[in-house]
Amino acid sequence: MLLSLVVHTHSLRYWLPAALMLGTAPAYLLGWAAWRLLALLLPRRLYHPVDDGLYTVYQSVVLFFFENYTGVQIRFLPVTTFSKLPETAYHRKEVVIYGTLPSKKENVIYLSNHQCTVDWIIADMLAIRQRALGHVRYVLKDGLKWLPLYGWYFSQHGGIYVKRSAKFSEEAMTNKLQQQIKSGAPIYLVIFPEGTRYNPDYPQVIAASQAYARKEGLPELRHVMSPRVKAMRIAINTLRCRLDAVYDITVVYEGAVKNNGQRETAPSMPEFLCRECPKIHIYFDRVNVKEIPEETIFMKRWLHERFEIKDKSVMIAYRFLRGR
Repeated sequence: MLLSLVVHTHSLRYWLPAALMLGTAPAYLLGWAAWRLLALLLPRRLYHPVDDGLYTVYQSVVLFFFENYTGVQIRFLPVTTFSKLPETAYHRKEVVIYGTLPSKKENVIYLSNHQCTVDWIIADMLAIRQRALGHVRYVLKDGLKWLPLYGWYFSQHGGIYVKRSAKFSEEAMTNKLQQQIKSGAPIYLVIFPEGTRYNPDYPQVIAASQAYARKEGLPELRHVMSPRVKAMRIAINTLRCRLDAVYDITVVYEGAVKNNGQRETAPSMPEFLCRECPKIHIYFDRVNVKEIPEETIFMKRWLHERFEIKDKSVMIAYRFLRGR
């Protein structure tokens, strides 16, 4: 009985913040819906600033738990090869960001590898430090639109739902992006070009990704999935007139590798909230949008090269972590 009590008490570490975050969601959505109805009588340009402000309030509550309740510490370090970093005071919970995040707010596409649900929180962690949290919008897989409450809301906030492969609609995505341009809303568009999470529990998915690379005559990747170019190409070329840069993000979770070098599943949000996730390393690289080619064939090569760099960075990081 004592053991059962300990287990249930430990689980409260997750249920408490989860209950508070989910409990505030209906009230938030009700307030947002009231503004949405009122905004129908107002010019469209007036809707987005308030919508972004309301989104900032709610996501700030979410980030409060992920940055404070979990005891995580966030540090910025200069860009350097991971294996050459000097040993520093290691905390059990720490997010280390390698690179210089611009202090001013920019119109950007946030490009990242994808392993777990915590990746969404990392995007918020960076955005709030540029006072751009309310501007975060996502390119999401189509199935997520059926999420209760959130699915419809993300679409109204400017999120874009896309289908895979032959069912992907370039016209629908282009129209949604053009609406963003017409509204004058700032751009902070989060894209995970792999299309799905890198999960070692599904080796057939990883094998299919490597087969795709071979078919396209591209190098195989071991620690990330081969990126698909469609959504990225449409986003960059449609928004090019408004974009300042692409933020190329590579995320490494320390707990996602065994001592023998085999990959494990990256931590979930509950594990992160329960303080069971070790250090997270984030590599930040700002790419000027003028450096990105427009033609599909060249952009595909450019995007794959970015993921080749990610693949090598993750490999170097895990080798260093195992030998530390």
